[in-house]
Amino acid sequence: FQTSTSKMMSNSIVYYTIRSLQYIYDLAVSTRTSRMQENYGGVMRENRRRLSSKRIALVAVTLLLPFSSLAKKPIRTAFFDAYPSALANDGNPLSDVASNSDHCGVCHYDFNGGGTRNPYGAAVEAQRASNGNDSVAAFSAIESSDSDGDGYSNIGEITNSTINPLSPTFPGLSAANTNNVSNVNLADIADSLTPSSGVDNDPPVVTVISPTSGNISTGNAPFLIEWTADDGTGSGILSIELYLSLDGGSFTHLTKATLGSAATNYVWFVSNRPSTNAIVRVEASDVAGNKGYADSDAFVIVSPNAFPTTLRDFDQPGTQPIEESGLPQALPAGCASCHGGYSEEHEPYGTWLGSMMAHAAFDPIFLANMTIAQQDAPDSADLCLRCHNSRGWLDGRSTPTDGSQMTEEDQFGVSCDLCHRLVDPVYVSGVSPSEDETILDDLALIPAEPTGGNGMYVFDPNSHRRGPFDDSASPHTDLHSPFHQDSALCGTCHNVSNPVFVRNGTNDEYVANDWDAPATNFSPEVLMPVERTYSEWLHSAYNTSNGVYAPQFAGNKDGGMVASCQDCHMADVLGYGADTNQYPSVSERANLPLHDMTGGSSWLTRLMPSLPNFPYAPGTPEAAAISNGAHRAEYMLQKAARMQAEQVGGQLKVLVINDTGHKLPTGYPEGRRIWINVRFYNESDVLLEELGGYNYSNAVLTATNTIVYEVHPGIGTNLAAVLNSVNTNLNIQPGPSLHFVLNNQVFEDNRIPPRGFVNSEFDAFGGAPVGHHYEDGQYWDEALYDLPEGAVRARVRLYYQSTSKEFIEFLRDENTTDSNGQDLYDLW
Repeated sequence: FQTSTSKMMSNSIVYYTIRSLQYIYDLAVSTRTSRMQENYGGVMRENRRRLSSKRIALVAVTLLLPFSSLAKKPIRTAFFDAYPSALANDGNPLSDVASNSDHCGVCHYDFNGGGTRNPYGAAVEAQRASNGNDSVAAFSAIESSDSDGDGYSNIGEITNSTINPLSPTFPGLSAANTNNVSNVNLADIADSLTPSSGVDNDPPVVTVISPTSGNISTGNAPFLIEWTADDGTGSGILSIELYLSLDGGSFTHLTKATLGSAATNYVWFVSNRPSTNAIVRVEASDVAGNKGYADSDAFVIVSPNAFPTTLRDFDQPGTQPIEESGLPQALPAGCASCHGGYSEEHEPYGTWLGSMMAHAAFDPIFLANMTIAQQDAPDSADLCLRCHNSRGWLDGRSTPTDGSQMTEEDQFGVSCDLCHRLVDPVYVSGVSPSEDETILDDLALIPAEPTGGNGMYVFDPNSHRRGPFDDSASPHTDLHSPFHQDSALCGTCHNVSNPVFVRNGTNDEYVANDWDAPATNFSPEVLMPVERTYSEWLHSAYNTSNGVYAPQFAGNKDGGMVASCQDCHMADVLGYGADTNQYPSVSERANLPLHDMTGGSSWLTRLMPSLPNFPYAPGTPEAAAISNGAHRAEYMLQKAARMQAEQVGGQLKVLVINDTGHKLPTGYPEGRRIWINVRFYNESDVLLEELGGYNYSNAVLTATNTIVYEVHPGIGTNLAAVLNSVNTNLNIQPGPSLHFVLNNQVFEDNRIPPRGFVNSEFDAFGGAPVGHHYEDGQYWDEALYDLPEGAVRARVRLYYQSTSKEFIEFLRDENTTDSNGQDLYDLW
């Protein structure tokens, strides 16, 4: 905002005010600037500092400016952010001409801006309307179009220098429509209009060098694709697209990224989908919009392991990587600019940052467990990456399925943009956003609701932000989405099944599907259960119109009643959804959803800053947010259950009551447990006996003399025989197991069910108790302990542990691939 005296004399104060407001606006909404590509915690702090330093200077003048005067500048800046080669310092008339510097002639006939837009500007505006006012998305959507009808694509005119000596040229102006132009000397732009004759109609000539016939590529391994592309005397190569066919006929994109004009090779990490007739297609586009392609010889793709699973075994309905992912997820820093830095307790960004959702990609238990899963069943980790690294998964960086190709920008876990672009897979006319009908129609297979899960999400490719309110206003497109108040949204990732194993009739053993093929039914009532948190809620008393009285979770809910996942894990609070310093008109809500998404992880959240590559230094606001999240998790745990104890004859009866909307405990089965600890004392207050004792020096729980609530899945006799026959080196023994992708049977499950529990309903989705009986409607458990002689007092505690020593040591000892298990053990 600082400016020299000479510039202030030669330019209007309105111009500088607009530029300053434009800069602030860009900081708030742009996710494509270099600032947003830095560490996003640092970006949030820097944005906050810059914004606060500019507000005072602008207060007196902002009221003088109509919004229409301001609107053009952010779009103009976004254009040059998207196409930096089009800046004036490169001698480019798209940015600056002598008679009108800093003009708006790329989109407007009037070079001062406003008024009728030229054909390119009209196309940009139409695309912004359908892309959530996302300018960069609008530019991208029309790059291959020829807006001014001069025979050259928009992207070719903007970025390519082979059209004429003074190009880039205006994508919306040609000799035929310059009569509409105003506020510029036509001589300044005459040489920057494409010719009306001599149009290039010849496609590029492409030759594929590799792969060739007889080549064998291995799933998850790198494979070199090479080609040449020549446009002769034409307008020049603009871009390269790569496609793949696994059946010798139908092609899909091999990579989401469009390669540049100079590209002659690409290192492809081969998807583990075995084929004897794989073909690569290389397609080249020239500046004039002509396309030419060539296909490779047929080659072979083989699986890297003797174990029978491939990526096809884990294919599922919903949005697919590369083909249907549309615009990539925005980095959370873009959201932080408006939704963070103003209320430590209530703002969406800061509370999200304190949750495990924000750190799902850094979670050391996830990383160590995923390594073991990959060892046990190749490509099974694709299931994990869907939710934990959704940005990279959607963009095709989930191959290899060990996650090794994920970028630093993929490491922000379950992000704002993922949840707020989720589409309800069940379209209801007049209720669902109208845009959803087209999105769902474009899917090959739509996931079922409410029996979905497994990360089978539908992701809006057009960057529309969805939320539960119909009265919100923001710089980006808002869509009112009832789905965002529906527990089914949470169930998208919090119902986990193994799609390789299906239920064998009424038998509790699950059998393997055909290998190298997707499941034919994706219902949790059919597939092997891993986690059933959503199904547990779905078949509870919480899933009723009135819900359950639980004021400890309800926040501002009327009467303390809760019904949905969001009611407890995103409780209504009093606050603002965005920073009122930037947006004074933002309303205070008594039903603002607290974005903490708190679960049962407190020790792991506190452990996060100790991770070697964790992006937040101790003492930063981000580290404070993580500490706050740990405190919220402790509160949630302490309110999840109640206990009662009384003497009954010569015994102590302990009653444990489940106050949650799912099993107690719920979630991932490995290492997560709750147990009763009892200490008996005599008249002298001397400890006589302890039951369920935990030794803090060696992390050993004495479980034999108390009740431990947990689940023990494992490998059934039927599957052990099959797996050992596939690979004689496995030596798999049937019984309880921590190898979760190999487990096909539940050997024990005594976790306490929620209110409204019915045995038959829980049995239907694979969640019935095993080895322990609960009556229909029972949401508590009783334990009896014999009183030792001389006991006059007892102290009873209920302990929760999210990760046991046995599980930590398993992740360390079974890892033969990387250091994730040892790293986790050292931190633990």
